[in-house]
Amino acid sequence: MNSMWKIAALSMALMATGSAAAATDGKVNFCGDLKNAFGPFDYRTRGEHSNDFDLVEGGHFTADVENGIRGSSGAIGGDLDYTLRAIPNHHRALATLAKVAVRSKTLQVPGARYPVECYFERASRFQPNDGGVKAEYGNYLYAMGKPDKAFLMFKEAVDLSPDNPTINYNVGLSYYQRKDYDNALLYAKKAYALGFPLPGLKNKLAAAGKWNDKP
Repeated sequence: MNSMWKIAALSMALMATGSAAAATDGKVNFCGDLKNAFGPFDYRTRGEHSNDFDLVEGGHFTADVENGIRGSSGAIGGDLDYTLRAIPNHHRALATLAKVAVRSKTLQVPGARYPVECYFERASRFQPNDGGVKAEYGNYLYAMGKPDKAFLMFKEAVDLSPDNPTINYNVGLSYYQRKDYDNALLYAKKAYALGFPLPGLKNKLAAAGKWNDKP
């Protein structure tokens, strides 16, 4: 097993256990301490820390960074690292990090101090009740060709954020891919009732003869 896959295996194990602390023998957490010179702030508290968020995002999470085009202060991985150390559960930054990694076929984006898996572990350790983190991690796992792990993560996400339309849609899509059409229909209808705008899952269920318009 090469070193990159060893890193991935270790960080996957950390995420799977959900361990928030270092081991009892005093070893340092592989994915680093959450203490930071600035923050850390909960992404869901933007209204309380708007000036701090503006400072972080204005310097390190610009439109070019979010779209995966180029870094703002250096390598794009460095800007994403700065953002995710200041705001570990920054949903959009996690999504960008995952997108850049998948596109580049790498487990650690150049300029970032940790493998991609670690940023999800850190976000979950920081705010274990944040369904948005689980959802973004599910998206990453799915893009990495791990639909079963993605499915479990989406289920965790919807348990934490039951009224999020996108998360309900993703759970429904995962059920559809597993040919569990009853649950796919259940979550699809909930997603649409909550305002999810895209008809893809409805169309898939209709094509399979499983859609109905009952409430």
